[in-house]
Amino acid sequence: MTKNMLSYLPYVFNIMRIPIIIVGAFMAIRILNAIIERFEKKISDHIKAKEKTMLPIEIEKRVQTVGNLLKKVIFVSIWLVAAMMVIKELGFDVKPILAGAGIIGLAVSFGAQNLVRDIISGLFIIIENQIRVGDVAIINGTGGLVEAINLRTTVLRGLDGTVHIFPNGTINTLSNMTHEYSYYVFDIGVAYKEDVDRVMEILKEIGNEIMQDEYYRSLIIEPLEIWGVDKFADSAVIIKARIKTLPIKQWEVGREINRRIKKRFDEEGIEIPFPHHSLYAGEASKPFRIKIEGLDREELKNLIREVLEEKSFAK
Repeated sequence: MTKNMLSYLPYVFNIMRIPIIIVGAFMAIRILNAIIERFEKKISDHIKAKEKTMLPIEIEKRVQTVGNLLKKVIFVSIWLVAAMMVIKELGFDVKPILAGAGIIGLAVSFGAQNLVRDIISGLFIIIENQIRVGDVAIINGTGGLVEAINLRTTVLRGLDGTVHIFPNGTINTLSNMTHEYSYYVFDIGVAYKEDVDRVMEILKEIGNEIMQDEYYRSLIIEPLEIWGVDKFADSAVIIKARIKTLPIKQWEVGREINRRIKKRFDEEGIEIPFPHHSLYAGEASKPFRIKIEGLDREELKNLIREVLEEKSFAK
């Protein structure tokens, strides 16, 4: 083996170490993710045992949100370290690169105020437990299921499947529709001729029936509340009610109750009115008839023709 070949051996060993670094980074990420998932389960079980008043689904959403954030931080950190190690194995000096990166980062930071604002806002969203992955929220007037909460952005998926991405620093209004529990509010319209007391009794019976249902009973926290007559609309008397459910289950329970209300009202002959209008002209405007005497059909045609010709001539 010549001296020239021996001189290349260190470079060969360095290049051989690069795949080992990459595989090691993959393995480290997988191991740390598994550790985080194990800690998630332990922490979740500990909080469930300690906090009896909190719903299990709320605890799981909170722990899952924080766990996902930690996984992303670990992913970025490990690959940054791996990249530095690969650069070093290729024979480059890492110190000037790090120094240059620090100067560039300082320069960029002056123009990256929005990025810093987004990250700080994202931290407050997570720390204050404003929303979690799995919640249904309305952000800046747009509603959807929270799919991800990152340090810089929050991701919503709308009912039609559209993905909405909001930089955390631009979130001006945030409404969480599924925090700890949810309500479904009913505005039930019945005709003015109906006995509202009888209608409310039927609604109570429907609420009791759904509480006896094995499936829906597990989704309901409190029975149906009948608040009474809420207002007099144009064509209906509005009776307001609401029911308290587990988070994100209000629509499922509400649709089932609506189905039962419609079916029961049909059986009881209770009218659910639809908007319609009645025109009243008053006593002075009675119907009148037009009677043409002394003209036969041909004369009437000629008269109409003359009128049309005069109008066209005038134009």
